[in-house]
Amino acid sequence: MSLTERFGEYVRACFSGIWIESHEHQDALVAIAQLCHQEDWRLATWDIEQGLKVPGAEIEGTGNDPLAAIRAVNSLVTPDGTAILVLQNFHRFLQSAEIVQAIAQQIIAGKQNRTILVVLAPIVQLPIELEKLFVIIEHELPDREQLGDIARGIATEDSELPDGPELETVLDAAAGLTRMEAENAFSLSLVRHGRVTPEAVWELKTQTLKKSGSLELHRGQEDFSSLGGLSALKSFCKRALLQPSRGDERRRPRGVLLLSPPGCGKSQFCKALGKEVGRPVLILDVGSLMGSLVGQSEERTRQALHVVDAMAPCVLMIDEVEKAFAGVNGNGDSGVSSRMFGTFLSWLNDHSSDVFVVCTANDVSRLPPEFGRSERFDGIFFLDLPGREEKDAIWNIYLTLFEIDRDQRMPNDTDWTGAEIKACCRLSALLDVPLIQAAQNVVPIALTANESVDRQRKWASGRCLSANQPGIYQSGKTSRQRRRVSRDPSNN
Repeated sequence: MSLTERFGEYVRACFSGIWIESHEHQDALVAIAQLCHQEDWRLATWDIEQGLKVPGAEIEGTGNDPLAAIRAVNSLVTPDGTAILVLQNFHRFLQSAEIVQAIAQQIIAGKQNRTILVVLAPIVQLPIELEKLFVIIEHELPDREQLGDIARGIATEDSELPDGPELETVLDAAAGLTRMEAENAFSLSLVRHGRVTPEAVWELKTQTLKKSGSLELHRGQEDFSSLGGLSALKSFCKRALLQPSRGDERRRPRGVLLLSPPGCGKSQFCKALGKEVGRPVLILDVGSLMGSLVGQSEERTRQALHVVDAMAPCVLMIDEVEKAFAGVNGNGDSGVSSRMFGTFLSWLNDHSSDVFVVCTANDVSRLPPEFGRSERFDGIFFLDLPGREEKDAIWNIYLTLFEIDRDQRMPNDTDWTGAEIKACCRLSALLDVPLIQAAQNVVPIALTANESVDRQRKWASGRCLSANQPGIYQSGKTSRQRRRVSRDPSNN
């Protein structure tokens, strides 16, 4: 339902306090003005710069005084009509007890004389005295049809606007932008390239997300060919995201949870997945959502998820999720992490947008059991240390990348991860030494955190899907630590 339709319903029902959450005040005002003209409602607007303005009327003595503006709405009353006063960015004045009291009294009086107070602001900041008096409307970002209309308005010549699949790519890139941001992006593209292209749109969108501070847009060039192993995980995600029926909401893929020791390719897989299936990858920094004020962290979480929904179709990556919500078990943050985690879980279960969520974790013991339940993820995968076939593929990738001689003697890579193979190749190229010598500077995670790796394998066995081969993961390795202890009779 559009802003005009929802606003019209509330006014007809005489909701005398309406809060419109919008970053696009001019568009919201135009929509409200058109509706008022159709319904013959009287409209007044107020902001701190221009004061009170009433089309076709002169009101004296209000100026930029917010209290005078609230009281002036009663002068617009007609015996059988409706008067609407739109207060722009009025959340800035709600720290005043006098203004809060005046608004409360006016909203109550508005039920009798059909005067409607409308606050137009980019965020919802209601004092407790007004929480029950206002109804909230979200001014949605433009949909694909509206973005297409904006593009056609900017590109006046047929040659300036692509059609077919190329136009769909442009609209995918513009999803999540405001109307003004979309106009600016399309205009920039025309200036640079003579036609509307996705590149300029992606550039502006990247800047927009940087301003939010909590989301980062990744658009790398690495696809699955740059990632050795993980054949079952690659096949699962590709098939889920590229199936013809994914447009049906009932069959829409939800995402995967990836568990493994560090360095097994979880983060690299997520970034390569976006390139492979033609989707942008959004990286959510949960730490940046934390705020110093009460309720600020939860509000930032909701806003970030709202942006993610608006940018669909996309891939959302939350790296090391067990650390991101470290306080979920009540570790001294007054429950903030738990509330943020609850908001994220609700969104994960209920969102209908085409967002494929990839969460990664190194320590399963810190994840609450409800996180991995059915219908939050399509699959939970365990990425074990690569086997011989996967290691050969990884060596081949990095020997080529770092231009290393393949005829030299190879180091012993027992229990190495992909990150350790890459480190060996990089050090060999950096120090200009053979691989055998470079390997002396690599200490495998399987040795430094042997107990942790064995614990993860034991937990994942029978509970997770295998990333390397179809089916359930089964641990085929026995802990060195357990074998050593069993031979020591003093411990029996």
